[in-house]
Amino acid sequence: MKRKYTTYLISFSIMLVLTLGISTNPYKVMSQGSNFKSENITSIEINKDDLYKKIQEYRNQHKIKPIDAKVDRIWKAIPGYNGLDVNIEASYQKMKSTGDFDKNKVVYKEKPPNVHLENLGPNPIYKGNPEKPMVALLINVAWGNEYIPTILTTLKESKVKATFFFDGSWVKKNPDLAKMIYREGHEIGNHAYSHPDLKKRSKSDTIQELEKTNALIEETIGIKPKWFAPPSGSFNQVTVQVANDLHMRTILWTVDTVDWKKPSASEMVSRIITNVDNGSMVLMHPTKPVAEGLEDMIKGIKEKGYQLGTVSDLMSEKRIDKTS
Repeated sequence: MKRKYTTYLISFSIMLVLTLGISTNPYKVMSQGSNFKSENITSIEINKDDLYKKIQEYRNQHKIKPIDAKVDRIWKAIPGYNGLDVNIEASYQKMKSTGDFDKNKVVYKEKPPNVHLENLGPNPIYKGNPEKPMVALLINVAWGNEYIPTILTTLKESKVKATFFFDGSWVKKNPDLAKMIYREGHEIGNHAYSHPDLKKRSKSDTIQELEKTNALIEETIGIKPKWFAPPSGSFNQVTVQVANDLHMRTILWTVDTVDWKKPSASEMVSRIITNVDNGSMVLMHPTKPVAEGLEDMIKGIKEKGYQLGTVSDLMSEKRIDKTS
């Protein structure tokens, strides 16, 4: 008897719902002119459309378009840079408990460009994207062993990673120093084998110089370089093409310490800090001016609001926060 009564109540309820055409969606009820009172809808549901609208408006005001990689007339290949967009759904989920817009709870997402560095073909690279507030230190190593420990200590204490370009013949003579630099977490690049003037070398000579150095680096520290720095900055299109065929990009520099001329450390540091900008790559060697001035150089670059990273960090399309 009790079961029949329960079944009757369920059947009656279903018929009542169908007869009255009642929807379980509070917005549909309101749109149909239902007699249900607004107190049946929570404040969050009432504010949902308004919150979405505020997030969308914020997105329209703050989104940043991605920048495509390009070949510049002067600076040659320049990497792309991710844009920035607001993740509306994720932002809403963080704000829905109150229904109030809070810019501190906005969730962002990066938007990649359509053209990437690898789409540009063989071109030299002199700098990173001019919108990226980062600077990279390039340290070409073919001599100057006595200054390397001091440079490594400064980099470690400053919490900075640099990109060291190894001369192949130097690696052969100094495998322990090469391993030390790599163990410190620095990036390793190719600087040819015998410090040649590659602009005057044949294609076969260039291939031999780069391949021999890559083989030594791989044998010594177990990695294959993806960046190549031509000795003395001397190169031609054949040089760039050979490096590209060996899966390496050709790296030059934006700002030069000219440390081989033995300037005073203060003079060198002042010139670098004055001239660095977004995307700058700073060329140096293991020299006395660098060993003495590197700490002040790093401090000055950071005070200008730039992060310091490796060539790979700088070439990455990933955004960085200038305030971080």
